[in-house]
Amino acid sequence: MTAERPTSDQVTAIRTYIRDTWQTLSRSLAHVLEAAKDAKIDHVPGQPWPLYISNRQEQVAVEAALQAVLSPQEYAQIQIRVLPAEADEIVDHGLLYLPHDYVVPGGRFNEMYGWDSYFILLGLLRDGQVAMAQSMVDQFIYQIEHYGAVLNANRTYMLSRSQPPVLTLMVLKLFEYTCDRTWLQSVLPAIEKYYFYWTVPPHLNPATGLSHYNALGHGPAPEVLASERDEAGRTHYDRVREYFKHIPVEDYDLSLYYDADQDCLTELFYQGDRSMRESGFDISDRFGPFSADIIHYAPVCLNGLLYQMERDIALIHQTLEQPASVPIWIDRAKQRHRLIDDYLWDDDIGLYCDYNFRTGRRRHYEFATAFIPLWAGIAAPQQAQRLVDNLWKFEAPGGLLTSTHVSGNQWDAPFGWAPLQLFAVYGLYRYGYCQEAERLAIKFVNLVIQEFEKSGTIVEKYDVERCSADVSGEILFGYSSNEIGFGWTNGVILELLALLDL
Repeated sequence: MTAERPTSDQVTAIRTYIRDTWQTLSRSLAHVLEAAKDAKIDHVPGQPWPLYISNRQEQVAVEAALQAVLSPQEYAQIQIRVLPAEADEIVDHGLLYLPHDYVVPGGRFNEMYGWDSYFILLGLLRDGQVAMAQSMVDQFIYQIEHYGAVLNANRTYMLSRSQPPVLTLMVLKLFEYTCDRTWLQSVLPAIEKYYFYWTVPPHLNPATGLSHYNALGHGPAPEVLASERDEAGRTHYDRVREYFKHIPVEDYDLSLYYDADQDCLTELFYQGDRSMRESGFDISDRFGPFSADIIHYAPVCLNGLLYQMERDIALIHQTLEQPASVPIWIDRAKQRHRLIDDYLWDDDIGLYCDYNFRTGRRRHYEFATAFIPLWAGIAAPQQAQRLVDNLWKFEAPGGLLTSTHVSGNQWDAPFGWAPLQLFAVYGLYRYGYCQEAERLAIKFVNLVIQEFEKSGTIVEKYDVERCSADVSGEILFGYSSNEIGFGWTNGVILELLALLDL
């Protein structure tokens, strides 16, 4: 890729595409039938699509709201159901009701996602769409109040898992535009409830005091069984089972996850698989093959984000002139900072690494989440310098590699993803490494523009080694498509263009 900045015409063209795409990706009650249709699960043709509401939501009010915006023919294709007491009781999976507008990532991802939405919100605000950004944050508050947490996405098969916690980042970024203190006070209880979702068992590891991904539920993820099939009709889980059957695994005790006598995946594997999807990094070998061992790790990404969340909640209390609460949250952040230094910083290699609390060892798997502590301001100056010294391992012609390992999974090399570009670029700028930050930003922006000029679209992920959006042939597990839209790439590009003053 050229290191030259894009031209003004190129910037104008991609900005126009992004601005127009927000409308395409927006969902409201009038789009509920479109949103309810889900290609990721099996559905009997001709049967209504289920729309689930919580038992706190008045069904009559939902019916009236939908009838006001849907035709009788459309309304007949929706069946409103109240969620059962336990998610495991759900037989027919469906859309979870949200009362107001939101933006979806695009392609097969036709629902509101947990951490995609932060990067989407950044883009919306850059494009002056404050009302939609406000609505998105409010839908997350609704999720916490009605479904217990910010969900992986608003589908019933994702009730058992969240995604990397970015809620306070969204709240404070929106508050910069609205300065609405009454609203900020109103969302604080939900914010703190969601914080404790991550900091008590099962997400808290008491031995370290750090948090980890640990999704609830049982068995395989329904959307994977139905949609992640290859040309031979094998599911992702079939391909994993065949891998375990024929390839030696040294990263973890394989018997925990694969029963060789029965040639089947264990329940613990499925728990790890759902937890890997909760992490947002699906799929990589970061926690061993297919990240099956993720439930035994305190990860850099989650704890870096929780440190930022603690700092954010302190700032919210300070903004609301509630000084007695501020030291409590500052102390929580300081304690997490100490634990991150103790368990996740590896001075031998100069990177933040995920810590296996089952074995008592850090995993030396070079992954771009190592730069999240730089973004969060956790790194001491000497740690920051060590991270920058290791930047060459991740830097590629089209930006930042997700990892330095090629595994056949999409969250490893040679792929690059918009969120990790932004964390690294912001982190480098924060510590004064402006030349490195600008170089990475220009590389990724140029790659996205180059591929946009070829196809007329922005996509989910890129091969940053070959500088291409044609990635399907390189992905062996999970889904191999490259989805068009694409919400978080749109948002990150707008942020990088602003940062580059373009």
